[in-house]
Amino acid sequence: MDATAATDAATGTDTGAGTGTGTGTSTGTTTGSGIGAGAGADRDRDRTDLTLLVVEDDPAGALAVPELLDAAGAAGTRIRIRTARNLTEAERLLTDDVHCVLVDLSLPVPRGAADEDPLAPLRHILRLAPRHAVLALAPSADAGLAAEAVRVGAQDHLFREELDGRLLSRAIRYAVERKRNDAAKVKLAESRLRAQENARLERGLLPTPLLEGSDLRFAASYRPGRSRALLGGDFYDVVRTPDGTVHAMIGDVCGHGPDEAALGVELRIAWRALTFAGLCGDDLLSTLQQVLEHERESEEIFATLCTVDIAPDGRRAGLCLAGHPAPLVAQRDGTARLLPYEDGGPALGLLPRARWPRRQVELGGAWSLLLYTDGLIEGRTAGPGSPRLGQEGMVDMINRQLTGGLRGEALLEAAMAEARTLNGGELTDDVALLALERGGARG
Repeated sequence: MDATAATDAATGTDTGAGTGTGTGTSTGTTTGSGIGAGAGADRDRDRTDLTLLVVEDDPAGALAVPELLDAAGAAGTRIRIRTARNLTEAERLLTDDVHCVLVDLSLPVPRGAADEDPLAPLRHILRLAPRHAVLALAPSADAGLAAEAVRVGAQDHLFREELDGRLLSRAIRYAVERKRNDAAKVKLAESRLRAQENARLERGLLPTPLLEGSDLRFAASYRPGRSRALLGGDFYDVVRTPDGTVHAMIGDVCGHGPDEAALGVELRIAWRALTFAGLCGDDLLSTLQQVLEHERESEEIFATLCTVDIAPDGRRAGLCLAGHPAPLVAQRDGTARLLPYEDGGPALGLLPRARWPRRQVELGGAWSLLLYTDGLIEGRTAGPGSPRLGQEGMVDMINRQLTGGLRGEALLEAAMAEARTLNGGELTDDVALLALERGGARG
């Protein structure tokens, strides 16, 4: 007849789990070491209490764990002990409240295991208890086997002949802490791996401008508002169609979480496909609004958009605004100004039958064009509580940088850096900047 002894850190005897009206029997006996008594001690255990499951073929024989721990005193750490005579009992007693398992390597080899594997009992316990600390118990004559047990996965090994209460108590506590540290390292490694995978995914979702055959110079800068992210709700793209027209777009989905980032990517990809299909102006924006309405999670979500299609000769462009701030253009004199914005339409997703007129603008022979999202102009001018930068403040800031000879990527990075400095810290919203330049525009 199999018997299981469950040993508690409290002094006294526990008859086991009750049944029915509160009386019943258990498969074993509970005794133990430490301070406290009975069920009251269980309720009053402090956070240093540990539960040890001893798996040994003769728990009442040569190895008397309760007596060992009684002799050790345990220095304030009480250890509750459960014992199992075989691996079948161990599987039943191995509950989530067990912190450590002490397994005797002399246990009979489990059914189905290779007879020549002396570590089969340990391997069986490691499979049963992947989240628990495990100690291997071996005769001192089997030092090589004990060392191999640690290599296989045990947190430590103990020699039966050298075992005393103080050593056992310390080994249990060290094994539990070592297992916790190992688990934390695994979680950290998994977290880093997920972050790397997310970063690779987000980098893959950022656009690759298609400007082959164009004499325009391109630069972009992107900074998401959410921490530890590469992609936010802002999006942009630039492509050149077979007729030589260069199409540029920048947009902003309200909010800056992962859902908004995903929707921004969908809109950008849809814009590129529709542009290559020959759509522009109102036809393109009306179709994008349908995409937004089908893909958004809530009717409250909208997106602003600015599109510019630059004629093959580079001297003029068509401009469409959907609730988005107007771009800046700097021509030969090097002074930046806002392009006209009076004829813009509403943001995508606000009005079901909205229209977006396309306005023709003259660019001249040499120019620099800057598209941006409102995360830049919503920053403060002198730290928290001060007025926002706004479009006028941004124009002044860009003109100072143009006067200093900045252009392209250097101009965008300087604009981003100055906006953060004026804001008194990181900008809270996503920011995307896109610059196109033709000819020898000064600045």
